[in-house]
Amino acid sequence: MKCIKPLFAIGLFGMAAGLSFTSAKAQDSHSGHASIGVNRPSPQVIRGLYLVKISGCNDCHTPGYAESGGNTPQKAWMTGSTVGFQGPWGTTYPTNLRLSMQRLSEAQWLQSARRPTRPPMPWFALREMSDADLRAVYAAVRYLGPAGEKAPAFVPPGQTPKGQFIDFVPRSPSAAYGAK
Repeated sequence: MKCIKPLFAIGLFGMAAGLSFTSAKAQDSHSGHASIGVNRPSPQVIRGLYLVKISGCNDCHTPGYAESGGNTPQKAWMTGSTVGFQGPWGTTYPTNLRLSMQRLSEAQWLQSARRPTRPPMPWFALREMSDADLRAVYAAVRYLGPAGEKAPAFVPPGQTPKGQFIDFVPRSPSAAYGAK
């Protein structure tokens, strides 16, 4: 009888360790990271991923994010888009931040994030972010690592883009749908 208690305790310990391992593995695979404990995101990275999600960064910089209701795998986040935005400024494309941020130091990112850019990028929203929040976004994008292809180059006003684009020119209903 006394021999059963230590074996029972060892069995419980083994079961708890197994459940802990399974739970950690499930959490890692849900976040897109398959390793156990090695690539766990820091609190700063977790904060940055949260900011990227709630600030609308993925809406343009992640292909299909808005269309899927935000159900795009993290491995596709921030890889830019080949769908442009056309307006009086020309045609702009969402940058592949996973590639461009690999070339920037944190200090360069802080400067770049607050610099005015072409529409529809809401650079003024980044301008209002704290340094800590911008550093968290930087850490998160760098944590995701390089992926994808470079976004198409800016197309000046009056030139036709080669690929798809969203027309950002306001129109009256009669101009858009024909006078009735």
